[in-house]
Amino acid sequence: MASTRCSFTILLGITTYCTLFYLSMGNPGGLFLFPQFYDHTCPQAPAIVKSIVEKAYAKDPRMAASLLRLHFHDCFVKGCDASVLLDTSGTMVSEKRSNPNKDSLRGFEVIDEIKYVLENECPQTVSCADIVALAARDSTVLTGGPGWEVPLGRRDSLDASVQGSNNNLPAPNSTLSSIITKFKLQGLDIVDVVALSGAHTIGDTRCVSFRQRLYNQSGNGVPDFSLNPAYAAGLRTKCPSSGGDQNLFFLDLVTPFKFDNQYFKNLLVYNGILNSDEVLFTQSAQTMELVKLYAKNNELFFEQFAKSMVKMGNISPLTGSMGEIRKNCRRVNHY
Repeated sequence: MASTRCSFTILLGITTYCTLFYLSMGNPGGLFLFPQFYDHTCPQAPAIVKSIVEKAYAKDPRMAASLLRLHFHDCFVKGCDASVLLDTSGTMVSEKRSNPNKDSLRGFEVIDEIKYVLENECPQTVSCADIVALAARDSTVLTGGPGWEVPLGRRDSLDASVQGSNNNLPAPNSTLSSIITKFKLQGLDIVDVVALSGAHTIGDTRCVSFRQRLYNQSGNGVPDFSLNPAYAAGLRTKCPSSGGDQNLFFLDLVTPFKFDNQYFKNLLVYNGILNSDEVLFTQSAQTMELVKLYAKNNELFFEQFAKSMVKMGNISPLTGSMGEIRKNCRRVNHY
């Protein structure tokens, strides 16, 4: 992690500064984020988040992927500021209503429960944005993935952007160039694109998100040539050409509840269910090599995924006196 990259170990102040500096590289807002942020104001916060995430995961194993996705969909819109959690209020339209989020984004009740407990323990101290970041890390670990120190100190936004949600998040049928551009706008590079896409090693997708690959990929009534025909035939049995939009399918058909590098192995044999997944192997020599690398080396994938998650969690945070610490993650305090 950040602190392990530093050689200054004599003075606590110097070590802390070094940690902050490393985390802030590429994003000045990250200068104010560090893992020990709540050590004196709410030291039990990480343990509370972890325990409630564990309980939710035991009740519904799908929840791990949902909480991980929640962090991604938060950070790509206005930064990691919990704007995705806000309900529609007055003239503000919730990001939950955007095309990428409606009928699919979930985990809000888990965040609500965590916030309720934290407000009783440490009133108006731990932000909703930090809860989402911690829950994403804990969900990854619970499913067998890597852990990482989560830089903390984010504050919560005062508004949401449904337009930003519609525009900034890559769509399931995106081209690789579109995906890379949207990541680049957030300060993330092509290595981050491939590593973070590996989150699709767990979770589900809906029929409506990949139907075109089965029946009409290019508008000429022909299936996607880059989808394994045998796999496609199986998918068609539960994803008809019309209807069944909400039918769920594993993103990783081999180990759907285990966080591992099987996702990349699937891409090698054209078993990536989403167009936005398989293009990593078919549309760029650079991303293809990374897919091959991670398919071969799980440890390397885990290492890069953790680094990229810290980097993503550092996108444009509200710090200092910006924003607020919401009492209820679904609405701003002056509501």
